[in-house]
Amino acid sequence: MSTTVDGMAMLTTVASATPQGPPSRPSRLLIAGLLVGPLFTVGYIAEGAFRSHGYSELRHPVSSLALGSQGWEQVGNFGVCGLLVVLFSIGLRRSLRPGSGALAVPLLVAVWGMGLLGAGIFVTDPVAGYPTAASRVTWHGQLHDLAFSLPGFAALTLAMLTAAVAFARRRSGWFAVYSALSGMAFVVLFAFATIGFAGIDPWASTAGLWQRLCVSVGWLWLAFLAANRRRATR
Repeated sequence: MSTTVDGMAMLTTVASATPQGPPSRPSRLLIAGLLVGPLFTVGYIAEGAFRSHGYSELRHPVSSLALGSQGWEQVGNFGVCGLLVVLFSIGLRRSLRPGSGALAVPLLVAVWGMGLLGAGIFVTDPVAGYPTAASRVTWHGQLHDLAFSLPGFAALTLAMLTAAVAFARRRSGWFAVYSALSGMAFVVLFAFATIGFAGIDPWASTAGLWQRLCVSVGWLWLAFLAANRRRATR
């Protein structure tokens, strides 16, 4: 009996002397999710403020800033921010697994990032009379719209809605509700912008504003997602 007691005491002593592993640290790549939205927003606001020759933030899309002699600024904005989103998606994958949404949400976020990269590489055609009143449809403009912009916006919408389900299963109710509301707002604002860019009143005169509000909803959601994962993995 004494041998058993002594053995148990020894095991307890050894266990208590064994150092515990360090607490898990959030991936540094999650920081990209906090930075990318403000960077992209400040970039297009600054570019629009100094753009002349008929450009209107209320009427024209952000992509139109990639046209003209100063277009390289927005092309660079698309490229840098697209890369940051892709890096964030890698950190997001690491922080979410295992569990619900660990693959789908990061993958959809990565598609949004790739859409930004493609939107910078394949420049849009003139929209709503900027920078020229009449222009022909180009192959790179078609790729911009159909191969990158539209899939990117769709992917970010699905990312929000998928996150709503995933975080509900993870018992993070507030973020699940916030993701669902963000996804619905994103769709409505995107629809208003699309109708406006097609020249349909009364949305045509404010199509650029609707698009900026739409994108801002997406960037804000990404920032909250990054903050959520950094806090959860500390």
